[in-house]
Amino acid sequence: MTIFELIDKRKAKWEAMKSFVDTHKKNDVLSAEDQALYANMEAEIAAMTDEINRMVRADEMEKMLNKPVSTPITEKPMSANGTEEPVKKGRASKAYKEAMLQAFRTNFRRVTDVLQEGVDEDGGYLVPEELDKEIVTKLHQDNVFRTLGSEITTSGDHKINIGTSDPTAAWTDEGESISFGDSKFGQVILDAHKLCVAVKVTEELLYDSAFDLEKYITDEFAKAISNAEEDAFINGDGTGKPLGILAATGGADVAVTTAGNTPTYDELINLVYSLKRPYRKNAAFLLNDSTIAAIRKLKDGNGTYIWQPSAVAGEPDKLLGYPVYTSAYFPEIGAGKKIIAFGDFSYYKIGDRGNRTFNELKELFAGNGMIGFLAKERVDGKLTLGEAIKVLKIKD
Repeated sequence: MTIFELIDKRKAKWEAMKSFVDTHKKNDVLSAEDQALYANMEAEIAAMTDEINRMVRADEMEKMLNKPVSTPITEKPMSANGTEEPVKKGRASKAYKEAMLQAFRTNFRRVTDVLQEGVDEDGGYLVPEELDKEIVTKLHQDNVFRTLGSEITTSGDHKINIGTSDPTAAWTDEGESISFGDSKFGQVILDAHKLCVAVKVTEELLYDSAFDLEKYITDEFAKAISNAEEDAFINGDGTGKPLGILAATGGADVAVTTAGNTPTYDELINLVYSLKRPYRKNAAFLLNDSTIAAIRKLKDGNGTYIWQPSAVAGEPDKLLGYPVYTSAYFPEIGAGKKIIAFGDFSYYKIGDRGNRTFNELKELFAGNGMIGFLAKERVDGKLTLGEAIKVLKIKD
């Protein structure tokens, strides 16, 4: 309530008090009961007066504090340890972020010169560094592979080669030539596949200054990107998109094929021990929720359920002592389907190229009161060591 609203309320209360006295006097006096009511109204007016005075003082104090000081502040911002904070430039600067949000709100009709620092070859504008970090954080929250896999980030969108074997050690006599026996070294090329995501915003929301456009855009882009990435990291065929772990060639090895239409306890044990011991140290299960429903009913030889619900919030459930993660993009139980992956998913490499960009979708949503925006990223993913992950498959 503002000062003026409170003053009006106090005035109305005072008029009510005067009317009360005029209508309740008998023989020019108020009864004891009426006097008590009048005293309560009087106390309310006194309290309103005190609050008005406090608000006036606070308003005067705020005006005084907002007056410019006579001597301008010329020192550079300092960090917590007393050193000068570096001046943020380019995509990391506040000016770049504000210019990007202004471009969004005007449907890219107002693009300031500061954005020209980050124009890609397709005419898009590089995502401000702060917003890009928010998108990456949300990707890790929504995309299971961003949690389990290993990320490789480069500044350009060129292809990169990565080794496909672990470092190898060998015992060597002094003065003898070094030999690593039968160790084999290979390479996998991570490409730069373009992933495009479109997000719609109504013109009404776009022009509403109270609408948190920044949060809406980062949330929607991250959600769409993470869904597309996770699907490709599991099921991708490597043509114009990442190569998924379930790919027939280049994916994880099929170690167990079930005898029936659903996996058994013994078959799950066989899957675990089909994986070499070094990979079991950091291994986890990945499967669909519907498959979990079938597995949770399985018991060991003592009649105990093999499923172990998480005892700590935020930690995954466990199956045969190993963490369990789920994905809606993993196949459900069905003939010939690969339904469970088990292994060390850090051997799945995710290559992020360059920087994500934003751009305007000029025609796609024209005429329906919607504004479209386009986000682009370049990414690839491949399993660099097939034996690091094993798969259970349902019989044909």
